[in-house]
Amino acid sequence: MTPDVSPIESVDRALVLLNWLRSQGSVSVAEASEHLGVAPSTAHRLLNALAFRGFARQNHLRRYLVGPAFTTMPLRSPVLAGLRDAALPALEHAQAQTGETVQLMVLRGGDILFLDGIESPHGLRVAMRRGDTMPAFTSAGGKALLSRLPNRELEDIYRAGVPDWPTAKIHSLATLKKRMTRIRHNGYATNLEETEQGVIGIGIAVVDFVGRPLAGLTTATPSIRFTRADIPRHVEVLRHAAEILERRTVEQQH
Repeated sequence: MTPDVSPIESVDRALVLLNWLRSQGSVSVAEASEHLGVAPSTAHRLLNALAFRGFARQNHLRRYLVGPAFTTMPLRSPVLAGLRDAALPALEHAQAQTGETVQLMVLRGGDILFLDGIESPHGLRVAMRRGDTMPAFTSAGGKALLSRLPNRELEDIYRAGVPDWPTAKIHSLATLKKRMTRIRHNGYATNLEETEQGVIGIGIAVVDFVGRPLAGLTTATPSIRFTRADIPRHVEVLRHAAEILERRTVEQQH
């Protein structure tokens, strides 16, 4: 029997889908089906194939996001491995106190790289993003890290403008600077469904001995389980976790 679609055409569709997924941030099976002009079953099969190879992953809303195979920086580098080891007690503390998924990230230019995390034990939870990258200005932890940079560095990073992201609420350098001023004043950052729909994040920046951003710590909660009244508790827990990490990084240097 002759297949309906040649292997070359299947590969082409997968590559088109992959590029589109990267530009959109997240897609559903129905959206992929419409974009490719194929049946939903075909789109589902292609997305599953990408997920199997690490090029995509599915979140708790059953949408597909870019997977860890796109990570450009080796997570096993000695510096990052040391940071992950130092952060483990901080992550354990934050997860135990909030009951939600907690994550560790570092700033790389205008992006963040997720280094590690611990997932919530709840059935409905936000998945850990270890190995993923995304624009820093969309994430609570990323915004907290950016807020530790002077405006001249922000201008250098976003010289070409703030890139598009489907669920972002920051679309210009001017808006970004205003948000950074507020975050510097508050001492924490929020992500109100800006990385993806259905996810609320609270983030704190961990700094080195000269005040430069070292890493970000965040809680990530399904929006259906989060209210603004939860923010002070999450901030307090994350600040304590940041103190744990800062203390352990100092100990590592001695």
